[in-house]
Amino acid sequence: MSYRYDADLVEAVPNFGVFDLTDPQATRAKLKAASAKKPAPDTTGVEVTDREVPGPEDNPQVRVRIYRPAGVTEELPVILNIHGGGFVIGRIEVDDAACLDIARRVGAVVVSVGYRLAPEHPYPAALNDCYAVLEWLAKSAPELGGDAARIAVHGTSAGGGLAAALTLLSRDRGGPEIAFQYLDLPELDDRLDNESMRRFTDTPGWNAPNALRSWRHYLGDAAGGDDVPVYAAPSRTTDFSGLPPAYIAALEFDPMRSEAVAYAESLFAAGVPVELHVFPGAYHLAYLVATARVSKRRVEERIDVLQRALHG
Repeated sequence: MSYRYDADLVEAVPNFGVFDLTDPQATRAKLKAASAKKPAPDTTGVEVTDREVPGPEDNPQVRVRIYRPAGVTEELPVILNIHGGGFVIGRIEVDDAACLDIARRVGAVVVSVGYRLAPEHPYPAALNDCYAVLEWLAKSAPELGGDAARIAVHGTSAGGGLAAALTLLSRDRGGPEIAFQYLDLPELDDRLDNESMRRFTDTPGWNAPNALRSWRHYLGDAAGGDDVPVYAAPSRTTDFSGLPPAYIAALEFDPMRSEAVAYAESLFAAGVPVELHVFPGAYHLAYLVATARVSKRRVEERIDVLQRALHG
């Protein structure tokens, strides 16, 4: 189909193709090889540390990467970052630049989670890893120079879905309190029955057929059925009460736009403070076109939103 993409994004469309989720291992290898050819991100002003922290019973150690503004002595808010990749192909390194930017400009300790990937590790492995890191963060914030009363979750795409699920899980378990949730282009609903999912079957980088493959890798034969838990697909929850304030970003030509908008409306209806921004003319991977004005707006808004949420 023909879509009215933002003028800054049109030329990049042929560069993206579509991520191949039929062979996750091969796609991971290709993405890793492509990343190796790119220059390392600028770490100026940020201390970056890799470590392993206590995980769930079936994965005793979870890898994390910690980004902390250098030379800062006061307690900082803590942001738990969860990368995207359709639950299948992401890794910590893809979010390096974003995490460095957030740590540097928001003034926060950012902890990025290397959770296990499907299909080798289907639901609830990724969520359990993220929850274990959240519990560790709540206990270890002072060690990191962080403030346990100002923990936010931040995730893009599948990471946004996991961030939303994490707020539900922590609320229902009486776990660590989450002060804010930033859901960026979140993957929330395995049922795939909405307007944007029906329309955007051929958009660059990510489309409805890929969303279907993603959920099937993550949930197996249960995907789309009646027995999927809300912690796997947060859009299925009927109780949005008591969740932290939220910011939700969506893109006009993203197949996951409708579920993001519906999730925001459900939070509104439950009395949860939420800000929703649908960026016009953009498709799911538009944020990789860093020179596009719409991409710059998205980045600047992220910094502003997190600053206001965590520093008052």
